[in-house]
Amino acid sequence: MFKKLIFVLTLFLFSFSSNIQSKERSTMIMKLKSGEVKIELFDDVAPNHVKRIKTLADSGKYDGVAFHRVIDGFMAQTGDVKFGNTKLDFNAQMVGTGGSEFPDLKAEFNNIPHQRGVLSMARSQSPDSANSQFFICFDSHPHLDRNYTAFGRVVSGMEFVDKIKKGAPGSGVVENPDIIISLRSAK
Repeated sequence: MFKKLIFVLTLFLFSFSSNIQSKERSTMIMKLKSGEVKIELFDDVAPNHVKRIKTLADSGKYDGVAFHRVIDGFMAQTGDVKFGNTKLDFNAQMVGTGGSEFPDLKAEFNNIPHQRGVLSMARSQSPDSANSQFFICFDSHPHLDRNYTAFGRVVSGMEFVDKIKKGAPGSGVVENPDIIISLRSAK
């Protein structure tokens, strides 16, 4: 009887773990000057935002794009694929106003808390204005929860995100900003 119970429990656990593995989330690798950052994507709660990020990343649109707004203790913002990889004067405020050739996305607000390492979409005042820009949280910021679309989280390499050059106090505008060397879906 005991062996039969162990066998049934083993089958149940194997079935349960197989089910978990079938729901694995996709990942991306971001290369920064200080090292590689592995990012888990929340395909299940923000499918349209994840699809957009992957489409832009896998076509090389984020390569060379600046972290144009970085506020110590808050977040590092990047993803201006229109202006963020040009040799513009970053104090001219043009960087950070662009998106991509695709239309803005409808919000996919979710219950993922904006904790250290969470990636979320930047947007204007309109909830449905996210396009290509995103930010990585340096710390927990619950005031952002369910107001911005969280779409991923850093699973390794957060120490490299911490090394991104910080901007001016208040505005976060960065002179001679660090860039994304590359961002691609993990194979």
